[in-house]
Amino acid sequence: MRSRGVHLEYSFQPDGQRGADVHNPLFELLSALREHGSIQHAAQAMGASYRHTWGQLKHWESVLGEPLVTWTQGQPARLTPFAQRLLWAEERARARLTPHIEALRAELERVLAEALDGTQQVLTVYASHDLALPLLREQALRQGLHIELKFAGSVDALRALAEGRCIVAGFHVPCGADAHSLFARSLKPLLKPGRHKLIGCARRTQGLMVARGNPLGIQQLEDLVRNGVRFVNRQSGSGTRLLTDHLLQAHRIDGKRIAGYAETTEDSHIAVAAAVASGSADAGIGIEAAARAYGLDFIALTQEDYFLVCLRNALEEAGVLKLREVLNGAAWGETLSALPGYAQERSGQVLSLTRALAWWKFRAAKVPADRG
Repeated sequence: MRSRGVHLEYSFQPDGQRGADVHNPLFELLSALREHGSIQHAAQAMGASYRHTWGQLKHWESVLGEPLVTWTQGQPARLTPFAQRLLWAEERARARLTPHIEALRAELERVLAEALDGTQQVLTVYASHDLALPLLREQALRQGLHIELKFAGSVDALRALAEGRCIVAGFHVPCGADAHSLFARSLKPLLKPGRHKLIGCARRTQGLMVARGNPLGIQQLEDLVRNGVRFVNRQSGSGTRLLTDHLLQAHRIDGKRIAGYAETTEDSHIAVAAAVASGSADAGIGIEAAARAYGLDFIALTQEDYFLVCLRNALEEAGVLKLREVLNGAAWGETLSALPGYAQERSGQVLSLTRALAWWKFRAAKVPADRG
């Protein structure tokens, strides 16, 4: 393929976008051809004429210097091996960049919102990657609150809160993780009872994501150590990496025995799902919603609570009050119900660290024996 540069641009439109939905006519064309198997049906799906679609196909073949479609008389049109590799590469890159694209879009939306309405509330949130939070941001925006959402690992998000880089941070822990867990050792030093307050957000399911039909018959964590199983991990510092290590420790599995555990990592649930869907990995741990988005099979492993946290003295700030109001609303419950593996759990409620997390379970003082 001849060398070609990549040019990025953005525009303001009446309707918003979600996730990494970045418009690119080449990949929209390739996706339609892959799905529908003919130029005519692909053109109909895109609302274009056969002539226009054919012209676009020839245009892109000229730009790239490679054929994109092959067909035989009487057979459906098929993407060439080059086109298949190109499409999968773009989908994986898009998945990897989803959190960054969402952050960029949020910042541009904030700039526009401030220009249009100087009274709008702005709340900076650093949070562990999650598919529901961009939807929360959309709901909040409709109610006059702009959430400047920046995705980071759970540890990095809590550090951002400690360093004053955000008002609210988001992290997640498996239900019932005790004082001896990796979560307690990693996150407890960053959370202080009396200083921090939790806000309930959601409950979600994490598990193993595997190819559709589960061709390798992966059913449990122990199967990851089998020869030929390639694993894709999350980056160090992420809540899901902590969860992975927590589960492996509970099952007494050495991560060094898992192919790809240390060598292959991604920065989001969507990127892990894309890696499995592309065939570059056989399994990864992530949320059910990401697995379903890529048509993968899913083996549930645990439920976890996703919390938001702020300083106690920030609870009554206008932005945090509005956030709690949105989380308490029926619309948020409906949003979570529509996402596979999500449920509303104390959403919008202010929770104390010692009551919500099993890490702080103080032993009651002993009552002296009655010697009378």
